[in-house]
Amino acid sequence: MKTIILLICSNVFMTIAWYGHLKNTGTPLWKAILLSWGIAFFEYCLMVPANRAGYLSGFNSFQLKIIQEAITLLVFTVFAVMYLKEPFHTKYIISFLFIVGAVYFAFKK
Repeated sequence: MKTIILLICSNVFMTIAWYGHLKNTGTPLWKAILLSWGIAFFEYCLMVPANRAGYLSGFNSFQLKIIQEAITLLVFTVFAVMYLKEPFHTKYIISFLFIVGAVYFAFKK
């Protein structure tokens, strides 16, 4: 559970760092890059311990990556709809279901 919480928090920072500047494109690109790097530092401060804790608790690296990608999509979806005000289409739900299938198969014994 610690791994999941850290990954969620990490992905919030990552999403803001990578996509937050899209709402205000009037900011010079160099400023957006520097600000994004500053935000991404906190993402790394959470991602590295999340992966370490997950690995030590029994997840393998493939499982950690798949968990991280699934969480990234969930966090990004909320961000894109709530912050960027982008529409959410049925085709995205279908795409996400395929990713959930990948998660299932990654953890199947």
